Amino acid sequence: MERAVRIIILSVIFLASQINCQEAILHISNETTDREYCIVHNHSWTPLSETLGAASQYPLVNMTSTVLCNASGVSPDVVKGKALVVMRGDCDFSQKALVAQSLGAATLLIASSKSLITPSANESEYAKIHIPLALMRYRDLLEAQQVFGEGMQVKLYAPPSSKIDASIAVMLLIAIVTVALGGYWSGASERDRLNGVRPGGGGGGESKADSGELFLYSPLKVVFFVALMCGMLVLMYFFYNVLVYVIIAIFCLASASALFSCLDAVMEKLGCGTGSFSIRNCNLSVRSLILAAACISIAVVWGVYRNEDRWIWILQDLLGIAFCLNFMKTISLSNFKICVILLSLLLVYDVFFVFITPFFTKNGVSIMVQVALGPDASGEKTQGNMVEVPAEPQAPSEKLPVVMRVPRFSAWAQSLCGMQFSILGYGDIIVPGLLVAYCSRFDVWINSSKKIYFVSCCIAYLLGMIVTFAVMLLSGMGQPALLYLVPFTLVTSAVVAGCRGEMRQFWAGTTYEVLDSSREPLLPEGRTDCSAGGERC
Repeated sequence: MERAVRIIILSVIFLASQINCQEAILHISNETTDREYCIVHNHSWTPLSETLGAASQYPLVNMTSTVLCNASGVSPDVVKGKALVVMRGDCDFSQKALVAQSLGAATLLIASSKSLITPSANESEYAKIHIPLALMRYRDLLEAQQVFGEGMQVKLYAPPSSKIDASIAVMLLIAIVTVALGGYWSGASERDRLNGVRPGGGGGGESKADSGELFLYSPLKVVFFVALMCGMLVLMYFFYNVLVYVIIAIFCLASASALFSCLDAVMEKLGCGTGSFSIRNCNLSVRSLILAAACISIAVVWGVYRNEDRWIWILQDLLGIAFCLNFMKTISLSNFKICVILLSLLLVYDVFFVFITPFFTKNGVSIMVQVALGPDASGEKTQGNMVEVPAEPQAPSEKLPVVMRVPRFSAWAQSLCGMQFSILGYGDIIVPGLLVAYCSRFDVWINSSKKIYFVSCCIAYLLGMIVTFAVMLLSGMGQPALLYLVPFTLVTSAVVAGCRGEMRQFWAGTTYEVLDSSREPLLPEGRTDCSAGGERC
């Protein structure tokens, strides 16, 4: 009984998540081959079959020499029971449909050299039209003529798109794995430093400065950092067309360096030799040279083909993961107080630029969304139930490489009209990831064999991401993920520290709060399970 109830509940959720889109598919075939093209229709006016098998097939009659605003010059015998394609212009969609219907056409396709929009008419005319009506790109018709010649058979269908797409699960996996790996790497580096192990092997521990890591220990530095981010975002909003190329160049350099650091650490962990040799008293590593060449090549390929949506998202996500991992390993927050200040300020920053700025912008779009997606974002624009799809290939608009991108797998019809992506900003990984990294280092400082802080914070991050996606699906709009991730991770970390009686140490944090000061360390070096009053691990 319980199993049946669960199945029913899941079925209801799945069906409720199905939405009817205005994008549909034109299936053209002959005896030997078939192809599919993007069309736009009005589901509430002329609904189409949801599957190819259920769709009716009609011979296609090409009459693009006319706009079909009247029946003059068109023989009913030529179009009766067939799909008719005419050119857009000179009269309303409804008038063309009524004329085609009076001639006995079974379906009307309107070829357009302009952007495809959802066909609409006066409400009084909706009931008069009983044949399917859709817009298609004129260039698609010309391509189909070259491929099929005469004798084309067409089917029109509109598969429903699910709000719950597999890309969300992929995005969730990328986020949690990146955060967990970044936190683990930060903790492992801290353990190696305390044990006196250099990254390249050997003893003689190194300081934070020697390891190339940066740290935030001053609240004033944190406030300055967040203010700098606000200033950069506003500058990007007003000078996007210039600064976007600067950011792209910086990303190529930073991501190539980050990818090198990640791969080099993996090679070191696997025990791969370096194969050193000398040229004019300069020691070089074969492994480093090969890795550097590979990482630079990947970054260059991404830079050259960055606007190729079909496959470049794979390289962007790879470089983005490496960038986030290296950021979390390199930037250290010295104590929980700094974590609270930084994450709280960035929470306010995220909410303000997503929810508040639309009230001040001319087009009503938030500054955060405008900068993340670009001023000419996406080839497809939506407004309520209306869509607009470019009829001709558009010049690629530059986008900032600041998001993970995964194509929507279930949006087949929408992808024919223009690639649809689920996105997640790097900040939604890095910002909570800095707290996860701090928890991982704190586990090292207290010699926690169960890594209780690290594991708890990772679980909190996972739950926060699930809530973010759930709210996004229910509300039908993008969410500032930090609004959910920051409370989940901060509260969970504080509760764990409070329950274990370690809040004072957790709040005070690292022994490196002030490197240039003679103050005593906040935590004793080499602390064991019982070295600070018998706290549990």
